[in-house]
Amino acid sequence: MSNEKMYNVKICTGTLCHVMGGAELPALIDFLPNSLQSKVKVTGMVCANYCKNPENKPPFVLINNELIQEASIEKIIKHIQKSELEF
Repeated sequence: MSNEKMYNVKICTGTLCHVMGGAELPALIDFLPNSLQSKVKVTGMVCANYCKNPENKPPFVLINNELIQEASIEKIIKHIQKSELEF
């Protein structure tokens, strides 16, 4: 069994998230540092209605079930790198 921490990145595919920048997020895999390439799995998720709360800001991404608001490729990578340091 591997001791590497894995990161499941789920990108909301709802219309609002798509329009607010989520359309660019599947390219995340192309921007990952080599050290993270084998640790990250990127998938889409059906709209989970995070946008129903007016305080939440799209686009939304879940990283190992932790909600990231106003997600960008840079923000996702920084979050994963910070988690790597804590692991």
